[in-house]
Amino acid sequence: MANDGFFEKVYGTAKLIPYGRVTSYGAIAKYLGATGSARMVGWAMNASQKKDVPAHRVVNRNGLLTGKHHFQGTNLMQQLLENEGVVVIDNKIQDFEKHFWDPMKEL
Repeated sequence: MANDGFFEKVYGTAKLIPYGRVTSYGAIAKYLGATGSARMVGWAMNASQKKDVPAHRVVNRNGLLTGKHHFQGTNLMQQLLENEGVVVIDNKIQDFEKHFWDPMKEL
């Protein structure tokens, strides 16, 4: 698959997201030099189930849990985030700016 290299870079970046923090699909794309490829980052997250990737820590640019339907169970993504101290109400991360991890600034 042509995207394998890109997906592996996405997974490597996602594995660096600290416990209790989140980032966005677009922030990962930008960090990898692929600005405008947020959707491809989303595809990578969707395909990451068996790769030990903390995909629950990747959300959309507004803090919405847009990838939640790719997790087993109806609220698994939210539960994983809440276990890390992130408050989620109506599928949206509260205090998003406080929890946001920007790989461009932090790596």
